[in-house]
Amino acid sequence: MMKGLLLSVCLFLTRISAIKSRPAFVEIGKTARPQNTTLNLKKSPIKDGVVDKKKEEEILDMAKWGALLKDIELLSGILADVVETENPRVHDLYTELREYGLERASALSVFNCETDGTEALAKMVSSAKQLDAKDAYGVMRTFALALNLVNAAEVHHGIRSMKNRLEHNDTNEVCGPLPMVENSMAGTFDIILKEGLVSKDDLYQQLLRQKVEIVLTAHPTEVNRRTHLSKYRKVSEILAFLEQHPKDSYERSEALLELRRIIGSLWGSDEIRRTKPTVQTEALGGIAIIESVLWDAVPAYLRKLDAQCRLTLGKRLPIDTVPIRFASWIGGDRDGNPNVTPSVTKEVVMIQRLRAAKLFLKDFNELYGDLAISSRFTPEMEKRAAQILHSEDKREKYRRVIGHICQRLVKTVKVCEAKLSYLPEFSSGSDNFRVENGWEEVEPIWDSQDLMKDLRIMHDSLSNTGFRLLADGNLLDIIRRLSTFGMTLVPLDIREESTKHTEAIDCITRFLGIGSYKEWDEKTRLSFLQAELAGKRPLFRSDDIGSMGLDKSVVTTLETFSVISSLRPESLGAYVISQAQTASDVLAVMLLQRQFGMTPENGNMMRVVPLFETLTDLENAPEKLETLFSIPSYTGAVKSKQEVMVGYSDSAKDAGRFAACWAQYNSQEEMASVAKKYGVEITFFHGKGGTVGRGGNPALYRAIQSHPPNTINGRFRVTEQGEMITKNFGSVDVAERTLDIYSSAVLRESFLKHVEPKAEWRKQMRRISKLSCDDYRFLVREEPRFVPYFRQATPELELGSLNIGSRPAKRNPKGGIESLRAIPWTFAWTQTRTHLSAWLGVGAGLKVDDPVELELLRTMYKDWPWFRETIDLIGMILSKTDFSIAQNYDEQLVDKTEELIALGNEVRDKLVQTRQAVLAVTQSNKVSGSHVALVSSSTTIRHPYVDPINVFQAELLKRLRALEKEDNMSTEKLAEKEVLKNALAVSIKGVAAGMRNSG
Repeated sequence: MMKGLLLSVCLFLTRISAIKSRPAFVEIGKTARPQNTTLNLKKSPIKDGVVDKKKEEEILDMAKWGALLKDIELLSGILADVVETENPRVHDLYTELREYGLERASALSVFNCETDGTEALAKMVSSAKQLDAKDAYGVMRTFALALNLVNAAEVHHGIRSMKNRLEHNDTNEVCGPLPMVENSMAGTFDIILKEGLVSKDDLYQQLLRQKVEIVLTAHPTEVNRRTHLSKYRKVSEILAFLEQHPKDSYERSEALLELRRIIGSLWGSDEIRRTKPTVQTEALGGIAIIESVLWDAVPAYLRKLDAQCRLTLGKRLPIDTVPIRFASWIGGDRDGNPNVTPSVTKEVVMIQRLRAAKLFLKDFNELYGDLAISSRFTPEMEKRAAQILHSEDKREKYRRVIGHICQRLVKTVKVCEAKLSYLPEFSSGSDNFRVENGWEEVEPIWDSQDLMKDLRIMHDSLSNTGFRLLADGNLLDIIRRLSTFGMTLVPLDIREESTKHTEAIDCITRFLGIGSYKEWDEKTRLSFLQAELAGKRPLFRSDDIGSMGLDKSVVTTLETFSVISSLRPESLGAYVISQAQTASDVLAVMLLQRQFGMTPENGNMMRVVPLFETLTDLENAPEKLETLFSIPSYTGAVKSKQEVMVGYSDSAKDAGRFAACWAQYNSQEEMASVAKKYGVEITFFHGKGGTVGRGGNPALYRAIQSHPPNTINGRFRVTEQGEMITKNFGSVDVAERTLDIYSSAVLRESFLKHVEPKAEWRKQMRRISKLSCDDYRFLVREEPRFVPYFRQATPELELGSLNIGSRPAKRNPKGGIESLRAIPWTFAWTQTRTHLSAWLGVGAGLKVDDPVELELLRTMYKDWPWFRETIDLIGMILSKTDFSIAQNYDEQLVDKTEELIALGNEVRDKLVQTRQAVLAVTQSNKVSGSHVALVSSSTTIRHPYVDPINVFQAELLKRLRALEKEDNMSTEKLAEKEVLKNALAVSIKGVAAGMRNSG
């Protein structure tokens, strides 16, 4: 029977791969000198009646993806028809190049030792050289669109797979509202209770104490326009709809027509951002994910979590308990972004309030229709209704209160719109809500507790008078939305560099004639700051800022504090100090807040969060916290609670992936120990990106559990950015699953028995970290050939053409690699499939000649979850590198000097060394390790599309750079240059879509 199944799958996949105008399924082409693993569809897993186990595993893995292949076949067929109708030549070129991609992937198969894919790659290179600019642009557009459609199909497939798992649950467990898998709350409840170490009540209480906060950021890694994202989301929804209707149904034919319309619209639209987005439009993008997805996903997930708690723990969630919340940096992150001005911050907060009021207004209009009840009210409900003097609802008391709330929400909308009417980016939209008479006479709603009082009164009244089902309907969803999003959708963090605060206080002390704060040592600074914080008087009259003769940048810093002091506390989250290095950096921000009336006594002081982001800063962080916590007035002011942000991106860029990982581990461990010593509750805020090189991890559940012991304790704050927001919260179903993973992982970690690293393991990590850091820093910082090589071999200099963010790519426009932000640094290496930023230095650190040391590393990998997770993540990113593709960039773009050619070879030799070192430690024949299950089948279907884009990108860069050197170009040359720039921009977007990450 197994043989028959395998042969059937082989035949099905071979049929798919034979369709010329449809995408085919091939395994990932991990092109490098070490062994590659690509499935050759023409090879049978059965030979002489015997099943080849390795082939069997890969075939069966592919069988799970058969439904996805059909979806991709459908979408690609529609795209092919659209392109062929408009431009038959582009269609034919696209089909030809995709065949080369398929040929290369098949040739690279581990089961096919006859060829190495060189011939197919050479065909792509030759084709790229022959195409004119216009055709190249058309081909790039087609490939990029095809990859985004593949991604849309995979979103649907992920949801379908989870639902299929639930429907075919073959365990003896009771099927609950959440999936009975490890990385879900249902599975986590089950695991913890079966361990027998905690009671159901202990588990329940820990869940109620849990605090998870996801911080949305505007880091420029989402390359797709917002309008396109909504269309791709619609594609996923239509694919789900098609599965629910028979082939010959009218509904299905209409859905297929709509699919054609969407793909036609995508093909006909401009996928390139012609101007950089403003901060306000970036904020609208962040708001859009809340409006279109999270507004529904959060109450839907909490309803399921509530049901799971009742089923497993015998208790329901309190109505206002939300174990997961959201915050934002969009409009508050001014670190190196001059476009985030004080007025922009104020505008963003007002936009968020406006959108929140409109969303709640829509909800309450619906609730008004639900609660047409004219009898049985609690005394408190009667009293509240009687306080509303003017209402047409005499007997229907709930409607009386809801109508009054609607009036106040309309007033909120009108006030916000009036304050934002001058903004060119702002559009109030054509929202269809009923404008309640009398709104002019009421007060707007600014604080969530103001609204929550009425909601609680109504919920209690309904629950206690026989209407519990109504109480737990739309009303409960509104309560949970209000508990999650408040009246401002998301609290806004403020982030600024520590040097800005130092400069501001220095100008003030010099203005006051008491010396230069900047020139004082740390002890003197701390004495001054403590004395001022303990005093009653301000440093200066805040109204005099404009007349004090201060530098423009200092005025901006002070005006920022003035603006945030005018905002309500609910609108604000943390004040993050980037490049924090001393205890005085923290007290300086507290003093500047106090200057503008933001104090613990007034209840409006923002919590101050130092961000430690370089290797040195991470190593010194515990000592700085010790200094802070030893100041009694400080711990009293913060109520013995401290949040600390750990920078993953910049530390990795500073010291390399492995050294950064170990520094982060050690630093968090020691900071947690210092906090415990002083009785301070510490919360770590993890500043991670989407890529492995910037701290990302596709195995979120395992990643959270592998954090250092005693550093989470039910409190977890983390950034989500760019393409990861789209990936993790792109639809309601996907968002619910993401919320479930976050919640269950943090709960599981609270009861997990962590593996404490042994002394010999720590010693080995110190050795690895030093060697890794030295190797990384030598190449990036000391090797004189590196900067010219990096700028020639990657599209780093051309990334600005994407206009994907409001923030400049460099903190210092005149600086070199050291001033380049971590995102474009990672983005550039991702484009060339080198991924150097994620693995450089690892090979040097892991390479050992002593068999005893190697055996120790293998023991660490086997017995220490943190080490295993780190190695597997590096292995996963190594599996996505492509030796030959990276080499082609060198051949096309790098000056043919002996020095640069040699450096390119050295870089690829380091890649080989790193692969071999990882294989030696993991004792595996696949470099990708356990994480490959999360990405291999996913990336499998992309490489025949991404390979041609990479080849064309190198050619486009070569032509553009040649044109840049020409003087007095003709009109034809200028036009060609513009088309080439467009083609390059699309190629960059296409590779990002194919890699499923950018920065």
